[in-house]
Amino acid sequence: MALKIRLTKVGSVHQPLYRVVVAEARSRRDGAAVENLGTYRPGSKGNPININMERVDYWLSKGATPTDTMHAMIKRARRSATAKSEAPAATA
Repeated sequence: MALKIRLTKVGSVHQPLYRVVVAEARSRRDGAAVENLGTYRPGSKGNPININMERVDYWLSKGATPTDTMHAMIKRARRSATAKSEAPAATA
């Protein structure tokens, strides 16, 4: 059972919304997911990515492979999380 971390589209035509899910590699794009890890709203301002990084790390340790798009989003989410954690310390 090969697992992938990928996007599933749940939004409407001109208002896209994607869920970040863990699903079997052979299942359909909008098929059944093993677990929902977060959301991605490309049209929103600020931080469009909302991912539970603890669960992402768990699934990566179990052998799930992210798609190319999700690999880039996970890297971006990690950078923003470290920037948020370092920002209050730098001002104090």
